[in-house]
Amino acid sequence: MASFSGIWVALVTPFTHDEVDFPAVKRLAQHLIAKGVAGVVVCGSTGEAAALSKEEQLAVLDAVLEVVPAHQVVMGLSGNNMASTLQMQQAINQRDIAGVLIPAPYYIRPSQTGLVEYFTRLADASRVPVILYNVPYRTGATFELATLRQLARHPQIKAIKDCGGCPEATMSLILDGEIDVLTGEDPLILTTLCLGGSGAISAAAHLHPERFVALVEQVAQGDLAAARSNFYTLLPMIQQMFSYPNPGPVKAALSQQGLIKNELRSPMQTAPQVLQQQIADLLTQMPALTLAK
Repeated sequence: MASFSGIWVALVTPFTHDEVDFPAVKRLAQHLIAKGVAGVVVCGSTGEAAALSKEEQLAVLDAVLEVVPAHQVVMGLSGNNMASTLQMQQAINQRDIAGVLIPAPYYIRPSQTGLVEYFTRLADASRVPVILYNVPYRTGATFELATLRQLARHPQIKAIKDCGGCPEATMSLILDGEIDVLTGEDPLILTTLCLGGSGAISAAAHLHPERFVALVEQVAQGDLAAARSNFYTLLPMIQQMFSYPNPGPVKAALSQQGLIKNELRSPMQTAPQVLQQQIADLLTQMPALTLAK
């Protein structure tokens, strides 16, 4: 059985007057879990973790843990200073959670040997399972397949959030079966599921999460006609959510639903008014999900 499967939502961090809106954090997390998602990922890139202090990140995690079972909560852990990252990890280790999502150390572009050392040290020190986050367009670090395979053999590294842009590596990791492969590219959710991947860590799944949950079930049941119909209904919304830097469009949509305020921390910006209107129009037009009896 997969350690990490299904739809995990990369949770936004709501703000009000530039402060974390903790009631909105809890309300949004509860809303998503009630819609059937497998869990939430706190303080990732969609959660604007880079704009939060370490103390704020831990406070957001604690707020989510007040309303979501621990086995449905993953925490982001990023940095490029080993000592400070290990220190943050020690604080996270004091919480009971499902796992940590760790990207490569950003900006410094380490060698493959450096990547192995970095993830091995963090995995060795982790009390909970590790999800490796491969996202070279954010970190500047590119994993070779051999490196991913070496890391996949570490007993504490259980999954990968795959944004690597290399279909051959994705398929190889799925075929190897050493770790769970979750896509982090929302337009590739159906593709990844059909290839045998275990799910997704998705930003767009904040919206119509029940459709994303149904998509996983449709593929699992072999109902590909229903899965394709569902996915192509979702696709215009998915494309819209990434037509402006994430999480601007997602926050605009959630604000329109009354779940959070439409506020980001600088230098991130709210979606332009024209896009906000387009989001409102599209969400209004999306048909309700109907499942075969």
